[in-house]
Amino acid sequence: MYRYDEFDERFVRERVAQFSDQVARRLDGSLTEDEFKPLRLKNGVYLQLHAYMLRIAIPYGTLSSRQLRQLALIGERFDRGYGHFTTRTNLQFNWPKLRDVPEILGLLADVEMHCIQTSGNCIRNVTADHFAGIARDEIEDPRPTAELIRQWSSQHPEFSYLPRKFKIAVTGAEQDRAVIKAHDIGLRIRRHPDTHESCYEVSVGGGLGRTPMIGKVVRDYLPKADLLAYLEAIMRVYNLEGRRDNKYKARVKILVHETGLAEFTRRVEAEFAALDGPSINADPEEVARIAAYFAPPTFRALPETSSALETARAGNPDFDRWVEVNTTAHKQPGYAAVTISLKTVGEAPGDATSEQMRLVADLAEEFSSSEIRVTHAQNLVLPHVKLSDLFAIWRRLGETGLASANIGLITDIIACPGLDYCALATARSIPIAQAIARRFAEDARQQEIGALNIKISGCINACGHHHVGHIGILGLEKRGIESYQITLGGDATQDAAIGEILGPGLAAEEVPDAIERIVAVYLEQRQAGESFIENVRRLGLAPFKAAFLELDRAA
Repeated sequence: MYRYDEFDERFVRERVAQFSDQVARRLDGSLTEDEFKPLRLKNGVYLQLHAYMLRIAIPYGTLSSRQLRQLALIGERFDRGYGHFTTRTNLQFNWPKLRDVPEILGLLADVEMHCIQTSGNCIRNVTADHFAGIARDEIEDPRPTAELIRQWSSQHPEFSYLPRKFKIAVTGAEQDRAVIKAHDIGLRIRRHPDTHESCYEVSVGGGLGRTPMIGKVVRDYLPKADLLAYLEAIMRVYNLEGRRDNKYKARVKILVHETGLAEFTRRVEAEFAALDGPSINADPEEVARIAAYFAPPTFRALPETSSALETARAGNPDFDRWVEVNTTAHKQPGYAAVTISLKTVGEAPGDATSEQMRLVADLAEEFSSSEIRVTHAQNLVLPHVKLSDLFAIWRRLGETGLASANIGLITDIIACPGLDYCALATARSIPIAQAIARRFAEDARQQEIGALNIKISGCINACGHHHVGHIGILGLEKRGIESYQITLGGDATQDAAIGEILGPGLAAEEVPDAIERIVAVYLEQRQAGESFIENVRRLGLAPFKAAFLELDRAA
């Protein structure tokens, strides 16, 4: 893991002191809420429906055991004993008191964490593949790139007041697990076909929200050494030409769409050519220094399989199923990555109690080189686990309700906090996710259905990524009543796609029945080995829409 240097440490401590003074002036009335708002947003503090919310940055989704224990402590001491992991791999505390925020920021600084650039019109927390450095399909670990971007973008003087927020994601694998095409900038490390050197495919103009769009490639093979200058060129074009007259059209995706890909690319390339690249791009020694922090841990030389694991699987069907669903092959023989589901049926997706956070921290320290990853699907990962340790981990996870075997299945639902917390939301998300999970809770049924991603947002801002869900659910307010719009066919992988609307909005109590009907069409008409999303692509929307409209007529 990357560790702060002296500059990082000083920078964060100075920000804590600065914001502590600003909070004190707000509490004594020296600052009005209007004056305080831009200051608190720069430090990750939102004013939600019922209380302040504090959003903590987890760069490229990587945590240490020490950091996760500190988050557990903060949740216990200053919140209501839990935290919420988000689709940006951040952690949100929903109930802190404003007077306590400076102390919380100090505790975060003690473990090299902060809340800077988790809100506001700036470059937000950079995300990456949660299996970085692990996956067998990986060309190169994307975390050094993500850390380089973090350092370049943090408080960048030219990009602190952008037309709107800006999000970047990086992957280094064949399979896209970082949703790069739904980002303002998506970077994919790939091999140049001629030189075989690693380089970047650069996509620009992705994003969800009010106007969902899939990112478009502006450079197929960008030399790695030119990364920061090329990002600078993109940001300058956006900062100069982005629509500041209308906040709904102020995203780079609108600029790319209105300008046209060819012309936008031309402007970026012209800006890139005019820049003094050597003064912007990272020194190779600095790149090497950063990369050294992401060297793999010391692995034991182990066989590909474990007799202890196979014996435990043979004697325990529940454990066998968990291994099948919640573990991923590691590039190192004898090891696996364990995905811990934060989607226990009946619970709020992405929530983890302080007790659960401490357990995961303990397991990471004992079994996974003290490292934890946060996924954009709101789950946690132990990245480096010996196969022979899986049974012990599973048993201990079960003690705190974290042993659900549902990763990638119908109950592994992404959901934003919705109207239960968020001041921007127009409908609830959490109760809808809970109702669907209860409907499909039976393990055998989830197995029968197979891979199916449901994503739920409580407003048009799409924090729940509903546009790229195999089944997407968008909650809206319609004449004072919550109404839920269903979309079908979205995809968050390398085959990224925006889902299409099936029909009229539904009442909250009708949503589980609608999902039931959609799933029934799939089960009736699927071919051997065909997944849900493959079935939707083959059949088109017509049969699903017919079943959906039958529900509407019955209502």
